Formats: sequence, C-alpha cells, structure tokens
Amino acid sequence: MIDLNIADGIATVTLNAPEKMNALDVAALAELSQAYDDAAAAAERGEVRALLLKGEGRGFCAGRDISGVVPADDDVIGYLGGTVQPVLEKMAAFQAPTFAAVQGACLGVGLGLAIATDVVYVADNAKIGSPFANLGATLDSGGHWLFTERLGAHRTLDLIYTAELMSGEQAVAQGLFSRSFAADELYERTEEIVARVASGATGAFRASKELVAQIRDQRLGLWASMANENQAQADLCDTADYAEGFAAFQEKRKPAFKGE
Repeated sequence: MIDLNIADGIATVTLNAPEKMNALDVAALAELSQAYDDAAAAAERGEVRALLLKGEGRGFCAGRDISGVVPADDDVIGYLGGTVQPVLEKMAAFQAPTFAAVQGACLGVGLGLAIATDVVYVADNAKIGSPFANLGATLDSGGHWLFTERLGAHRTLDLIYTAELMSGEQAVAQGLFSRSFAADELYERTEEIVARVASGATGAFRASKELVAQIRDQRLGLWASMANENQAQADLCDTADYAEGFAAFQEKRKPAFKGE
C-alpha cells in the first residue's frame, strides 16, 4: 500500500490504496514507518534532500481503516498511542524538509499525517475537519492541537460539534495550511516547489526546521528564540553551502547548493 520512490534528491512517499481512500490499518502504518526509515537512511547518505507525501486517487487519507473493527474489542490506546503516534513522531522528526500534497478527504489519522509534515499544500476542494460527532467519537491524531493552535478554541469546537468539513480553500484562508491550488494543478505545483527546495541549502533548512520546532513546542519568547537563531547561524558558517551562497551572491550568479 505504501510506495517509496527516490530520485533527484526527493523521496516521494505515496499512499496507494485508492479503493479505500488510503485509509490506514496497522499493517499500512508499519509500511509507512518503514518507508520513512528508508528515506531517512537515504537522507543520511546525502541522497534525499526533501520528501513529498501524497495519496493516490480521490482522497489523500480518509483516516483509520475501520473495516472489521469491533468497537467492544477495539484497543484504541494500542492503535493510536502505540501505533499511530510513533509513526507521526518519526515523520515530524525527518531531517530534511517535508511536504504533503492533500486532495479530497484528509480526516482523522490522515489529518495527523498532515500535522506531522512541515508544509501542506491542499487542493481547493479538499475536505478537512472532524466528522467524528457522527460516529460518537472524538477527533484524534493531534487534531485538537492543530485546530486550537491555528483556529482558536471557538472555531475548533464549532467544527467538532457540527462535524462540518472545510474545503482546502477555506482551510488555507483560515490559516490552517499553507497554500491551496486547483485540484488538477496540485501535484504539478507541489512537485515544482519540492524540486526547488531539494536543490537548496539543506543544512540551513534543517536549522530553520529545528528553530521553528523549538518555538512551537517550547513556547520560546523573542529573545530566547533569537539566541537559538544566532547559534544556528554560527554553526552554518562552516558549511560548504554557506560558503557557496556567499560566493554566488558576491559573484552575481545562481548558487549551486549540494546539501553540505
């Protein structure tokens, strides 16, 4: 179900079960985890400088595959805490910039995949939200954190109580994700941007990724964040890409970054 392709410095991870809207069961999550391990190993060798996550078919990921699940016997903690969360943590810790191209349904665990990705581009007709009120369940996979962080408490509870879904265009307008594109342009536009990033200064991007995570997770103030920026800049001064960037600027040419 999970395909991994590595080419031109980009690891493309594809959810490939369109017949069930890429819904994920335990086996699929194990495949996804392995794909990120393999991509991370390639990144360590310098073969991967950006990662793209996408889903085949009409939907990005409709969430958990609940076919065959018996509620009375369901080990929810085991599934969410023991299986889903470790995969999302691994995805979020990936050492290179990560992008997701989201079309159609992005719900439940699917929304968690987006949360664990650095930059999310959505089709304007994507469907994002919390349909769980209709199941007698609650939003999971980090959805409460994402919605409250970016939409505020009132809008979060409105979406949860009503089970209404946002379009991709609405989600971007409300600050949930980065950009929306027409559905038939989503992959092409996203792949263009990912290719550009993959040819960029990977070390500098990695530093920025860590700095943003520190601000978000530790709630750093301005001056503490600035101190971390200063140290990150100092660490980059000894890298080949830093020297190349300065030389290219001084020589008025395009830099040729190698991710070093």
